[in-house]
Parts: sequence; structure tokens; C-alpha cells
Amino acid sequence: MALDGVFLSKVKEEISILTDGRVDKIHQPSKEELLITFRTREGGYKLLINTSAGGARVHVTRASIDNPRVPPMFCMLMRKLLSSGRLVDIRQEGQERILFFDFDSSNEMGDIVRITLAVEIMGRRSNLIVLDGEGRIIDAIKRVGIEMSSVRPVLPGMMYAPPPRENRLSIFTLTKAELSSALSQWPNTELSKALLRSVEGLSPVFARECALKCSSSEITASSLDEAQLDRLFIYLSRQADLLDKNENKYTVLRSHDGRLTDFCFADIDQYGGLFEKIYFPTACETLDYFYTERDITARMKQRASDLYKFLQNTCERITRRTAAQKQELLECADRERLKIFGDLLMANLYNFSKGDESVIVGNYYEDGCPEVTIPLDKRLTPSQNAQKYYSEYRKADTAEKKLTALIAKGEDELKYIESVFDTLTRAQNETDIDELRIELHEQGYLRSARLSKGAKNVKTQPPYRFKSSDGFEIRVGRNNKQNDMLTCKDSEKLDMWLHVKDITGSHVIITSKGGEVSDTAITEAAQIAAYYSSARSSSQVPVDYTLVKFVKKPGGAKPGMVIFTNNRTLYVKPDEALIEKLREKK
Repeated sequence: MALDGVFLSKVKEEISILTDGRVDKIHQPSKEELLITFRTREGGYKLLINTSAGGARVHVTRASIDNPRVPPMFCMLMRKLLSSGRLVDIRQEGQERILFFDFDSSNEMGDIVRITLAVEIMGRRSNLIVLDGEGRIIDAIKRVGIEMSSVRPVLPGMMYAPPPRENRLSIFTLTKAELSSALSQWPNTELSKALLRSVEGLSPVFARECALKCSSSEITASSLDEAQLDRLFIYLSRQADLLDKNENKYTVLRSHDGRLTDFCFADIDQYGGLFEKIYFPTACETLDYFYTERDITARMKQRASDLYKFLQNTCERITRRTAAQKQELLECADRERLKIFGDLLMANLYNFSKGDESVIVGNYYEDGCPEVTIPLDKRLTPSQNAQKYYSEYRKADTAEKKLTALIAKGEDELKYIESVFDTLTRAQNETDIDELRIELHEQGYLRSARLSKGAKNVKTQPPYRFKSSDGFEIRVGRNNKQNDMLTCKDSEKLDMWLHVKDITGSHVIITSKGGEVSDTAITEAAQIAAYYSSARSSSQVPVDYTLVKFVKKPGGAKPGMVIFTNNRTLYVKPDEALIEKLREKK
């Protein structure tokens, strides 16, 4: 899943449209990424630079990325250095994983100065380093002190030195003889790994694909025969030719449960049918698709980590409490025996006396009146022993009624917390998180809403809006409070209501406008309901649907909790591509 040098060279070609563009805006969505908006003759573009260990990359993006309300210090520095600056050039040495962005910008005196951004895409060592015209480090998005790296520290005032470049072949210029000679340097190494060490800018997944093309099983470099070497060289040459002509296939691999696992600049066949392949026309679109959803999830988890922890702890506490109550309820199931013992003792008061530890009496509640031994408290009189059993019976009977109510209340509470947790996993911006904090505060779970930094008044966001392929409006609640508003106040009686069956998820409304909702609209809305639920990665999701007039909210119920009747169930598979197609554009 690494962004290799060959892939980066194609990104460089695509983002060359930014050359001569002016810097319009600069944001820093998180501590490891920078977003620069350019104004060019062709229009506006957003360049995303990410230096995180698991998602280091640079590309033009169309994703809507939420920015912090208060810009970090590094962002302020970049605005000072690059505001209205002009991008002069983008450089890359061979297929190294470093891009240099050269800007001409005005300093405090109004003089034009050269500012260079060195974007190093190197896994956990990825960085964005700002250089002056002499190659001296102004700052870096990740400073590296002597204690972290004595070999290559990155600190303001130091001269920039790129990482040492290894002497490896280029996929675009290598010959068969050069390839054979380079692989011979790694005789006992697996062929795919030997390729990584011999050819510059390849990713592990592409190296394995190359090895597969010349041998059906993994072999070492030394066991590569002449015919296999021919097939390997032909495949590499073919891929280089496709890259030169921009006829290659940008491929994303997706598992059957919806997880994006890898990407490459070539078609990938090594996994057979284990993964679904999705193709894209450009390198930037590939990266944008692959990382956008992952980054949204990761970014929101980082900003709502305390809320995640609170909800997890609350779920565990409610689960433990409900389990203990259920155990107590099982113990109450024996209460009828206590009443029977009291009755039998009252019927046999003269057959035992104070000081007896037990008494054997006939149980007239059962056929044949079998004898039963009843334990006694020798400190109590016969009548007091009977009253003791009656008292324990009344206590167990009362406990059962209360425990039944408490267990039902606990299970409803658990469903509510799980629904909030599910909504949090789909949060796309800080406002989504702030609305959940306010909801939990209003329900008494949080002492204060503790809104995100810079937030004063949280403006309620509208529901998600879609339009079915045959023209019906579909609305989806963002959270439990909005689910209530959508279902109970903002819908008509003949509108169609949908919700995943017995699973946490959003309320979905199809606006009927007084007419009958089509089967197509119901099917598509069901897919949307399944997508906006905790079962979005499942292949078969049951979705209940009924008219809004059959949906009721019980008095005192938690937000989003409703009961409904006259429903039918439809089984669907969430189709992300279809859902995005149906989404109304802003």
C-alpha cells in the first residue's frame, strides 16, 4: 500500500497543470497534512500533501476536507511564506519518492524570493520540508531532532540534504542485460524482493505481479532461467511503454467486505477472485478514491477519541449492569417455592417448635402429597419461620418486577448508546461530532458538551439528500435528534419510512408528495438505509419499510427510538457507487 516512485512520477505529470498557478488558500487539516488551493488558467485545484506513516502521498484532490477552526502554527508560517506565491516548477530525480515544488513568492520587503517545498514520501519517515533559495531549512511539518536521528536531523537553520539515492535501474530505460546483472546481485533472495532492490520506484504489489508473470510460484533470483528472464523483461518493458503512452490501468483492490487494501499503476492479477478490482483513468483520482474515506474515518477518530472512549466505557458498564440484573432475575424464578414453604409451615405450625433446624411435611400442592424437607431458622418460632418465607417471597416478587423493568430500560439504553457510537463512526466533520456531544449532554451522559476548539454556536446541519433514479426525494438523518425531527415532524403520513432491521442506523424518508412510492425508489432508499447503518459492509442487509403514519415515538423514549407496525422487509446489498450517483449535489 506504499506510494512508489513510478506512481509518484505519474502524479507529477498530472499535477504539472499547477505550474504557473497562484497560491490562493492554505489549510492544515491535521498535524501531518497540508492543503494548498491554486488558481490557474484552467480553474481552481486543491493539492493535498500528506506525511502520515500510513497515508503519505501528494496529489490533486476533489474531496471536501474539514479544516480546524484555529490554524496551527505551521499553517500560519506557510501562509506567510506562500500567500499569492507562484508555482514555478515541480521536480523529481528519476523515480525517487521526493517531489520538489519551487515557488516564487514575495517577502516582507516586497522582493521575490524562491521557496521550495521538499515532499518526501517515505513511509514513517515522510516529511514536508520548507527550504529557502539557498537550500537552508526554514521549517518542517515534522521536525527531526538529533535524539530522533543522528544521521539526518531536520531542524530550522540546517542545510537540506536529501536521503542518499541508491544505484538502481529505471523501468523506463533498463535493458535485459542490465536487469540480469542487477538481479544476480541478490541470488538467494525471492525474485519479487530482488526486483525491489534492483529497479527504482517499484512497490511490493507490483514486484509480486512481475514475479507472477514469469513463474507460477515464488522463485529466487538465482533460479531465474532464460525463458523466465525474457518474460520478466518483456512484462517490465510493456508496462513502461503503457506508462509512457498513458494507457496503463490504475487499479484499486477492494476486499469483499468493502475494505480498500492496495493500489497500483498496473492491472493486478495475483489475487485471483479474492479482491474486486476498480480501475481509474488517472493517478490522482486513484489516490483520492483510495485515501479519502480512510482519512475521513481516521481524522474523525483522532478528533473524537475521548468520545469514542466514553461511549465504549458506557457500553461496557451498561452490559455488565444488565448481565448482573439478569442473573438476579434468574434467582427470583424460585420465588413460588418460597410461598409454598410458607403455606406448608402455616398448615403444620404444631408439628415443629422453636429450635428445630428443619421440618418434614407433606406437600399438598403436588399429587400424592410427597414429603418435603423445609429448612428452618432455629432462633425463630414456627409462625415467624413461616412469615420469613412469605417475606422472602414478596421480596423476590417485587425484585422480579423491578428487575424486568430495569433490564428492559438497560437494553434500550444500550441500543441508544450503540446508535450514537454508530453515528460517530460516520461523522464527516467537527460539526457532526459537536452535535453528538450536545445530544449526550442533553441526555445526561456528559456533564458538559465540551465543543471543539473555536466552536461557539453549532448550527444544525440539514439531512443528507438523495434523489431516486425515478425522481423521488430521499432524506437521511445525520444523528438521533435529526432522526426524530425527520420522522416525527418533517414528514407527511403517506411518506415512506425505512430503517435497517434490528440494527443501529439512520432513519430514511422517501417523500411521496401524496402519491404512491415506486418500488425502484424503495429499493434504492433501502440501499441507502443499509449504507448509513452499522451493516454497511454486509452483503445482505434486511431493511424494514412502512408508511410514516405507522411509526410512533413512545413517551419518554431516547432520541431516535421509535416503534412501528404494518412493515415489510427488503434484503439489499449497499452499493456505494449507486449511492454516490443518487446523492444530490450541493
